[in-house]
Amino acid sequence: MISLIIGIAVSLIVVIVGTPLLIRLVNKLHYGQYIRQDGPRSHMIKRGTPTMGGLVIILAIVLGWLSSALYRLFTRGVAPSNSALLILFATVSMGLLGFIDDFAKVSKKQNTGLSVRAKFIGQFILAAIFAVLALIVPTKSGFPSAQAGMSFIETPFFNFDFAGRVLAMVIFILWVTFLMTAWTNAVNLTDGLDGLASGTTMIAFCGYALIAFWESYHLRGSGHAGFTYAVSDPLDTTIIALCAAISCFGFLWYNSNPATIFMGDTGSLALGGLFAALSITTHTEFLAVIIGGLFVIESASDVIQVGCFKLTHKRVFRMAPIHHHFELLGWSEGKVVVRFWMVEFIFVLIGLMIFYGDWVGRSGTLF
Repeated sequence: MISLIIGIAVSLIVVIVGTPLLIRLVNKLHYGQYIRQDGPRSHMIKRGTPTMGGLVIILAIVLGWLSSALYRLFTRGVAPSNSALLILFATVSMGLLGFIDDFAKVSKKQNTGLSVRAKFIGQFILAAIFAVLALIVPTKSGFPSAQAGMSFIETPFFNFDFAGRVLAMVIFILWVTFLMTAWTNAVNLTDGLDGLASGTTMIAFCGYALIAFWESYHLRGSGHAGFTYAVSDPLDTTIIALCAAISCFGFLWYNSNPATIFMGDTGSLALGGLFAALSITTHTEFLAVIIGGLFVIESASDVIQVGCFKLTHKRVFRMAPIHHHFELLGWSEGKVVVRFWMVEFIFVLIGLMIFYGDWVGRSGTLF
């Protein structure tokens, strides 16, 4: 519990202290946000707002987890887990891709950075690297039959012959690549209003912190009766999820309407990569569709808009992603953001009830 508190405290301090410093630096360098010309006219006043605030969020998550890991190392001799390093790799690498995109925008002084193809290729490569590392890097596991370095995959895969194992690995890599690419783009699309992405990801990470903590309490080999979870290092996963949630919470102080800094693609891609990694490490890839329900809606609205326009030359929404549609209906930006937070909160509650209901059904007990 102390390690959790240390991680939360350090992350909050870093983001509260670091964000104003980044705002001053970005203003000094004139790295302000450029606004798309076809967006709501009310957004024009945001032109020049400092961007790349995701740098502080990433730093807060990493330092929060690191301080917690050092505490456990020096007090209990528990070394940092490779599982945590893999999750942080997904976060930092996707954040780096977002930083390159943001830097291209401010350098060219326009709202377009990397091309869609270049960004997609970057996401695909980084996701594939994460998947391969998950297969070859040894991780702790709650079940003794897991093979070193492959505990991210369920054990039935390893009952096959060599060809079957290779096929399972290829499927796993493709599956992880799809998940990470999809979730990074979904969170990126959600980042369109002041405080929208930071608030909704904060809520989603709180949900994942509860799931990971529950899995750590009922970890296979822990001695608990009933159903237990075969996951790797769930306590580290809990700490990272909490550090991410509190980092987004602190960032909201500066990112709420009217925002004094945007997280940029640096933040949205990093948080999307983290969300995907949490779903994979907790083995809740399908449940993530519910937990990240708002991100799914945002992404689906964009796909529907583009698809229908190409087929019929008519728009389903006044503007996509869907948060802009409600703005153009006359809702204030603050009302859209708060109501979308509420929707995401409901999705997380539903996801947690499904997760708990599954555990009750498997274990036959309430706790």
